[in-house]
Amino acid sequence: MEKLIKIVAIVTLCLFFTIQQIDNLAFADNQSNFLSVTGPCNLEFPRDHGPHPGYRTEWWYYTGNLISENGNHYGFQLTFFRSQISPPGTKKNWPRPSSAWRTQQIYLGHAAISDISGQQHLQAECVSREALDMAGGDQKDGNTVIFIKDWSLRIGADHHFIKVTTANFAFELTSTFLKQPVSHGDAGYSRKGSSPERASCYYSLTRLKTKGFISKAGQTELVEGLSWMDREFSTAALEPGFTGWDWFSLQLSDNTEIMIYLLRENDGGLSPLSSGTFVDAIGEARHLANDDFNIEVLETWKSPKSNAVYPAKWRLQIFPLSIQLTIFPNLADQEMQTLKSTGMTYWEGSVSLKGTKDGLAMIGQGYVELTGYAGPFDARM
Repeated sequence: MEKLIKIVAIVTLCLFFTIQQIDNLAFADNQSNFLSVTGPCNLEFPRDHGPHPGYRTEWWYYTGNLISENGNHYGFQLTFFRSQISPPGTKKNWPRPSSAWRTQQIYLGHAAISDISGQQHLQAECVSREALDMAGGDQKDGNTVIFIKDWSLRIGADHHFIKVTTANFAFELTSTFLKQPVSHGDAGYSRKGSSPERASCYYSLTRLKTKGFISKAGQTELVEGLSWMDREFSTAALEPGFTGWDWFSLQLSDNTEIMIYLLRENDGGLSPLSSGTFVDAIGEARHLANDDFNIEVLETWKSPKSNAVYPAKWRLQIFPLSIQLTIFPNLADQEMQTLKSTGMTYWEGSVSLKGTKDGLAMIGQGYVELTGYAGPFDARM
């Protein structure tokens, strides 16, 4: 039976990657057949927590910093991706009866634990078709469910529940939101390129009170802390001329938050479309334009696995808010290598920060994502 399961898994992966290759070749011609983001998204909740079929790609993305009952510090990441491999309307041309394996949707997952106290980073990935109850997403009565095999996410009226089980670690975490969802850009319309459709609908829950347990090496610890949830859905791929992005989600000790993304161009410069959001203590959002802030790289780290050289310490200044922060990784090696699912190698890690805001001392924590350093970032995800 175990051998049969392995064979089925291999066949599923082969089918997925074959479809990926064909689909990538046809992307330029078929993009217009998918739904596009071209203006304000006017997001509504709980509706927009659920899947958005018709757009090529979306993700549900959680990161956080947790302290165990034993005083150990953990970072965690969990991302569910949905990738639509054929445009809306394709199903009407399927043969009848259709194979139970046939689907328009592929679900992929990345998960990681950063054991800061133990100086260890563990990661896992999974991928499956939305077929035969192997993966899927749905929303009923205002409740969202996303799953890939035994990885799952449930979003209810007042909580988020995530569960991951892998060969090397597991976690189950329940989060309640301390602030309402924040829409980025223009009512959620977040520009990422030169044309209107090079954009996503983008919102975040920037401060989630989180508790649950983490298991690794046969030991289970109760944990609690803060996490962050990001949601985007879009059809546009990363625009030609961009090599990747740097993304920061920061939670400050005065109950405020900062999100910033830097779009890096092939010539080493930053796109003027780089931007961010500041969320004040009561949850009100302020858009940050490219000239409102500056991020300087102070140190770098070279991966022994990919040989990529990543930024590893930063100085952030936000001029209109009199913010000056130094941001540094809690663990050097938090590189994700996900060649069996999205094909991406990137750095995704827990960070701490210290500095000043309006002249007052400030500390905090967060997460940073760095893509395109291990090679040009040409994946659709």
